[in-house]
Amino acid sequence: MSDNNVLLLIPNLGVGGAQRVFHDHSVELAKHYRVTEAVFNLDGGNQYPSTNELVSLDVAGGGSPVDKLQNFWRRVTRLRTLKSRLQTAVCISHLEGADYVNLLSKGREKIILCVHGSKLHDAEIRGALGWLRKKVLMPALYNRADRIVTVSRDIGPELIAGFGVKPEKILTINNFFEVAQVEARSQEALSEVEAAVYTAAPVLVTSGRLAPQKNQSPLLDAFAALLRRRPAKLVFVGDGELRAALTDHARALGLRVFAAWEAGAVLTPEHDVYFLGLQANPFKYLRPAAAFVFPSAWEGFPMALGEAMICGLPVLSTDCPTGPREMLAPATTAPAVPLRHAERGAYGLLLPMLTQPASRAADLVVWTDALAKLLAEPVERLRLGQLARERMQDFTRERIFGQWVQLVEEVRRG
Repeated sequence: MSDNNVLLLIPNLGVGGAQRVFHDHSVELAKHYRVTEAVFNLDGGNQYPSTNELVSLDVAGGGSPVDKLQNFWRRVTRLRTLKSRLQTAVCISHLEGADYVNLLSKGREKIILCVHGSKLHDAEIRGALGWLRKKVLMPALYNRADRIVTVSRDIGPELIAGFGVKPEKILTINNFFEVAQVEARSQEALSEVEAAVYTAAPVLVTSGRLAPQKNQSPLLDAFAALLRRRPAKLVFVGDGELRAALTDHARALGLRVFAAWEAGAVLTPEHDVYFLGLQANPFKYLRPAAAFVFPSAWEGFPMALGEAMICGLPVLSTDCPTGPREMLAPATTAPAVPLRHAERGAYGLLLPMLTQPASRAADLVVWTDALAKLLAEPVERLRLGQLARERMQDFTRERIFGQWVQLVEEVRRG
């Protein structure tokens, strides 16, 4: 075993916030250690390449329950072999599937898990497999790790109370942001036709995958109600499996929709909602907007929210587990009952989650009122945008990543 060999594991390197964090960690750790990256397979390609060696275990997913079980064990055995060949000192896994494979392939190396989001509130952990994950795998396996890093302070108590993880194993290290790089890229000019959209009416912008976790559908309902009060535009930056459902819902609300992926789509200021798809530089669409809206059902420590804050945007976010409250109102704790009003945090607005059918109509009114009020207050938007930018100085690479190096040093030296 070489004390300097660090192996990073993640299921894949497709598009995603955890994959971006994995890349950033890989690049930074390589300044101190000999880093190798490993993935289960290269489905989805390598969207976040680094200069470090990348090894695919070359084991597919999917198939029947028997296929899944066989593939799972192939991953364990191939990772064990890889760890031995590399003489790995520390293996750091990102995302739950990688955590299990990391723990079950453990040899002499130390193991760190990086937990990117809420487990108790993740609506995608459901059914028989979800029960197995929550009731068996996490409680039985997670305490085998040497340390567990949570990206948000509020994930730790969930692991302790919900899964019996020992408190002394848990450490919070927030995600870091390339603040200067985001600021610089946000200055890129829009095209003439894009700029025309932004000058036609105040723009609300959101970014992220078009996926159930991001809960963008009710945002369209709130926006349609807002348009009955005042002019505005709503811009989505990102793509995902819900693109058809979201565009259909927007049109059913009577909204005029531009979707970049539709044949014959022409970008003009005459639309209400703009689905721009994936963008090489999403930040240039954030900076000139009036506000950033973030309707997620659950999070970890959201990269998209932080990047909007770096761009100097006032933000309106659900008070979802976990991350937004820590970023926008760090001196407060999550309320005992779900938020049902607009709460003005030190660095942005927290709003009700839009996930409960019984309260959704009232919660949508809160959202619409908050949007209308903020759009009518340019001085307040400027103030909140400046505060948001200041807050993100707490999460620069220089401030955050030293904590990771310190942790790796502690773990590898026992």
